[in-house]
Amino acid sequence: MTALKHPGWNARLRRTNPPAHKPGRKSSGGRRKMFSSVAHLARANPFNAPHLQLVHDGLAGPRSNPAGPPEQPRRSRNLAAAAVEEYSCEYGSMKFYALCGFGGVLSCGLTHTAVVPLDLVKCRMQVDPQKYKGIFNGFSVTLKEDGVRGLAKGWAPTFIGYSMQGLCKFGFYEVFKVLYSNMLGEENAYLWRTSLYLAASASAEFFADIALAPMEAAKVRIQTQPGYANTLRDAAPKMYKEEGLNAFYKGVAPLWMRQIPYTMMKFACFERTVEALYKFVVPKPRSECTKAEQLVVTFVAGYIAGVFCAIVSHPADSVVSVLNKEKGSSASQVLQRLGFRGVWKGLFARIIMIGTLTALQWFIYDSVKVYFRLPRPPPPEMPESLKKKLGLTQ
Repeated sequence: MTALKHPGWNARLRRTNPPAHKPGRKSSGGRRKMFSSVAHLARANPFNAPHLQLVHDGLAGPRSNPAGPPEQPRRSRNLAAAAVEEYSCEYGSMKFYALCGFGGVLSCGLTHTAVVPLDLVKCRMQVDPQKYKGIFNGFSVTLKEDGVRGLAKGWAPTFIGYSMQGLCKFGFYEVFKVLYSNMLGEENAYLWRTSLYLAASASAEFFADIALAPMEAAKVRIQTQPGYANTLRDAAPKMYKEEGLNAFYKGVAPLWMRQIPYTMMKFACFERTVEALYKFVVPKPRSECTKAEQLVVTFVAGYIAGVFCAIVSHPADSVVSVLNKEKGSSASQVLQRLGFRGVWKGLFARIIMIGTLTALQWFIYDSVKVYFRLPRPPPPEMPESLKKKLGLTQ
């Protein structure tokens, strides 16, 4: 008899290994395959790959009554089949990370490209506040000088750069989250989960900014230097001829200053906001919500996180915009020249842009997970072992 032993999503589940093959019985290769297919369905802890125990009499231990009552395989097989169909891969597998990276490509590349006109006006307000005095004035001046097509300047480096950034940001975040949680252990991963989110997202963004820097430099040149270049094909060779590779990577340090705090806030605030929404706002557990309802929660949490992201990262964003426009300037020189008030120019436009961007990014990313049937562990809950230590269980 095959039975799927499921102690409950809220309970701590231990990992089990596939039993060894027993002589005299049919090969257990098929059973092992079924085990690996369903092993990811329950959570071993809030961050690690979820697992289920597959208990097969004769595999988990010798039969106590070989001549016992007739088996009841239908229900167990149906349960196992449903488990196999629920997810397309195991949490923490290479396929899982690859599809998460693909979700990051779509979520960052598409959304940043969609808001290129707003980003263009925001950059121009930062580098030339005398000419571009506000959002509406900036759009008006841009339309008057460059026409409607002028609002799309820089779309190609934006799409390429932020697609690469999204690939690294979301893909590596999942990798580092699992890696660090394994290092901490189940109980510490729960207790220090906010710190874990911050560390995993900072690590991921470090690599993401290296991938983004060349295209970000080209984008700012196209958008903020009239007559320099209108397309990426014109800008890239010209930048290389003038300054070499330094033209593409001189802004990576300010990018780290801008993007790492932004991403740390983006992921940690999102994760904790989702947890709070399901705990205090949503009237039912996530397991009882439809996929559409879960995506609405994702969008709301993403927008809340985006507002905080914009505020935290805006000063460094102003420095990046000015630095990529000017030759021979350093980040410290630009920061000193702008002063406290100068680095906050364009904040309202950035809040609108980043709030919307972050909400849409999380919505697209979670939608990709739903579409490809990737494991989506529910918000973390205190492990049973920790509850016992704290005296919270009877």
